[in-house]
Amino acid sequence: MALLAVPILRLTKVFDELIVTIRSLNQSTNPLIEEVTKTVVSTNEQLEKMDDITSNVSDASANVSALSSLVTSTVGQPLIKVASFSYGVRQAFRGGSTNTQNPKTPGPEKPQQGGEN
Repeated sequence: MALLAVPILRLTKVFDELIVTIRSLNQSTNPLIEEVTKTVVSTNEQLEKMDDITSNVSDASANVSALSSLVTSTVGQPLIKVASFSYGVRQAFRGGSTNTQNPKTPGPEKPQQGGEN
């Protein structure tokens, strides 16, 4: 029996050391887990803020697009009409000659030189 007592005592010391090691690991990992939990919560808050910012930028982009369409329709069309009118006025003051004849319509005939027989 004495022969078995020595290994059992050594095994008991090993288990005691193992228990101490597990307790120290438990004590050191709990703060780490709490810190990771705080980091995850903070990251989620920041992601929610980024989601709000992205949503606001999307709304602003839609508003700019609508404003651009409004400006184009209210200012663009009158500008085109003014440009067309000013072009017509310039052509009228120049005498209406644009040198753009319809290719199907013959231009004025040049007198032929030489005699016609």
